[in-house]
Amino acid sequence: MNMTESFHRNGEYENPYQGEQSSATPVNPEWPPPPAYGPAIPPKKRRRGPAALLAAVAIVAAAVGGGTAYGIQELTGNDTTVAASSTSTDVVPAGQKGTVSGVAKAVSPSIVEINADSNAGSSTGSGVVITSDGEIVTNNHVISGASQIEVTMSDGKKYSAEVVGTDSKKDLALIKLKNAAGLKPATLGNSDGVRVGDEVVAIGSPEGLSGTVTSGIVSALNREVTVPTDEQQQQPDGNWPFEFGGRQFNGDTGSNTTTYKAIQTDASLNPGNSGGALIDMNGNIIGINSAMYPTGSSSDPGSAGLGFAIPVNTVKADLAKLRAGSTD
Repeated sequence: MNMTESFHRNGEYENPYQGEQSSATPVNPEWPPPPAYGPAIPPKKRRRGPAALLAAVAIVAAAVGGGTAYGIQELTGNDTTVAASSTSTDVVPAGQKGTVSGVAKAVSPSIVEINADSNAGSSTGSGVVITSDGEIVTNNHVISGASQIEVTMSDGKKYSAEVVGTDSKKDLALIKLKNAAGLKPATLGNSDGVRVGDEVVAIGSPEGLSGTVTSGIVSALNREVTVPTDEQQQQPDGNWPFEFGGRQFNGDTGSNTTTYKAIQTDASLNPGNSGGALIDMNGNIIGINSAMYPTGSSSDPGSAGLGFAIPVNTVKADLAKLRAGSTD
């Protein structure tokens, strides 16, 4: 199982993407206002191995939860409005509703490529813009240990970014672009309303190919994904230990692990998709892509059509903690 982040040596490659801008009507969220940003909060300093980070999963059937729509409330402050909605909000224009191309056109401007540099090299992942002044949600494993973060927008414009908060137990992180304004935030949906069989679109930067769009369906809900929280558990050959069917693969997962319930999808995910968006056919973000089960080796994993995304409602519940500067 791979964490869908691509890890490579410094100078290996970089592929900026030129995308098409579009607009969507934001809906006010229910969270308290974010604090004013102070000095950059550095990511946790952990040792990092030289090869691709691999993910960890234990797939266990679980009961499907019921759905509750989120209430709508005003978030005060300049350029900090987060677009939130139930899954019934139409971000995609009426004439393109229900089409992959319509979803891609409407949402791609809100999906970014993240390049995080560390002493071991650089890693490539993805992120989702949630405010017009540059708050971006991604996976913790994309930016953990990074000394420098560069974000490339869909139109190719680049920004430096700082880490605001991290939550390794949920594999989530919040970063903030420096000197950004007027960005298009994605609309956060309601993952409690997602059903098995729903069509979905994934957008991210697999292997540094920014703005890559794939599609599929929701294959299952509430899959239990178990990953190590300590990067020292990474194996010398680049394998990231994981559990599957009660057995351990690629070494011992260690004692520092965390488990979260994920949306399973057959939309193709590959290294570099980590932190990108899983989107419903109305253009609402329903999950943050985080892991994939590989068909090949750690050096050439490939996609088996078994991808996993952190439900967007988990992101919503964690956002206040991340904004407060959590370093868990």
